[in-house]
Amino acid sequence: MGKVFVFDHPLIQHKLTYIRQKDTGTKEFRELVDEIATLMAFEVTRDLPLTEIEIETPICKTKAKVLTGKKLGVVPILRAGMGMVDGVLKLIPNARVGHIGLYRDPETLKPVEYYVKLPTDIEERDFIVVDPMLATGGSAVEAIHALKKRGAKHIIFMCLIAAPEGVKALEEAHPDVDIYIAALDEKLNEKGYIVPGLGDAGDRLFGTK
Repeated sequence: MGKVFVFDHPLIQHKLTYIRQKDTGTKEFRELVDEIATLMAFEVTRDLPLTEIEIETPICKTKAKVLTGKKLGVVPILRAGMGMVDGVLKLIPNARVGHIGLYRDPETLKPVEYYVKLPTDIEERDFIVVDPMLATGGSAVEAIHALKKRGAKHIIFMCLIAAPEGVKALEEAHPDVDIYIAALDEKLNEKGYIVPGLGDAGDRLFGTK
């Protein structure tokens, strides 16, 4: 069973407060999302495997730890997920980046895949799927389905703000996926927006309405 990890780090909580405020402009919003993604990536990568090598310091030879070179991939859900990619890559610059695009069918209201571009060595990589919001959970569930049906074995989901409804939906659909959340909010409103939330993350990242 996957775990749900809600961050309580003071720096993340501080930056989230400014992201939530309606008068935070596009430039500052974008920078804050980037910074929080970096802080979250620090914790998400905690269990990366290490190996020991011999090095020489200015004083003597010694053994020290380095990453084993495990292959990683970062997959934003378009378009809002793009705002978190650079923040993650600051810590794991060798990760490959894939993209998954989804739109909501106006009749069924279910997410439909329209664009998927992933690294060719999918089965050899651990993937971090990123999206600022986990509201109903529909997009996250479908994006992870898209990865799994192409051969991905180990997937983590990372978001800034989640509603309990979205967490439940994602846990039920993908019980093997760990979920990392900067803040777990109260609920969804009748329009499917997270309360208190931050509004539409894509519009606020890219200055659109």
